[in-house]
Amino acid sequence: MSQNPVSRSSSGGALPTGPWVIDTRDVGRRPGMSRRYHRSIPAPDGFSLDMIGVPRGEEITLDVRVDSVMEGVLVAGTASAPLTGECSRCLEPIEDSAEVEITELFAYPDSATEQSTDPDEVSRMVDELVDLEPVVRDALLLSLPSSPLCAETCQGLCVECGRRWAELEPGHRHETIDPRWAALLERTSGQEDKPEEN
Repeated sequence: MSQNPVSRSSSGGALPTGPWVIDTRDVGRRPGMSRRYHRSIPAPDGFSLDMIGVPRGEEITLDVRVDSVMEGVLVAGTASAPLTGECSRCLEPIEDSAEVEITELFAYPDSATEQSTDPDEVSRMVDELVDLEPVVRDALLLSLPSSPLCAETCQGLCVECGRRWAELEPGHRHETIDPRWAALLERTSGQEDKPEEN
C-alpha cells in the first residue's frame, strides 16, 4: 500500500503545511504588495497554561494582512479565541475570550536580515511559505494570566471547610482549639454529665 510522500523544502527539511501556513507567492515579492487573510482554525494542543487556555478544537480566528517588504513579508493583524479555565482562588469554572495583536517579519532566505540575525531573532520563510502557528501560540500564551480569577474581588475558599467565601453567611468562622488543650478537653467533657458520688 503506497503512502503519499512528505513534501520537502530545497534544504531537505519537511515543508510546513495546514491552515496556519500562508503561501507568500500569492502576495508577490514586489515591496508594497499586500493581501488580507481571514481564517478560522481549530486549536491544536499547546495553546493553554495550567489553569486557563484555548480548548483543543475551539476555533482561533485569524484576521491578518501580509505585506511584501524589502527583507521579506510582514504579517500584522489579530488572533482571537475563546478561553476556558478555573479560578486560581476558588476553583470555579471561567469562560472568557482573548484577542491579541500580531506583528511578525518573515525574512527571505537570501535577504540581509536572514544573513545577519540568529535563527531565534527573526522568523524565516521556508520555500515561500510562512507558518503562523508558533507566532499566534506565543502571542496568546503571553496574554494569558498565570493565576486567572473569576473576579478581582474573589475571596477564595474557607481553609477550614473548603466552601467559597462568596457563598458563606456573614461572620462565618470555625472554632479552633489549641492542640495542647485538646486532650484535656476530651477527658473533662465526658465527666461533666456524670452524677457526683456520695
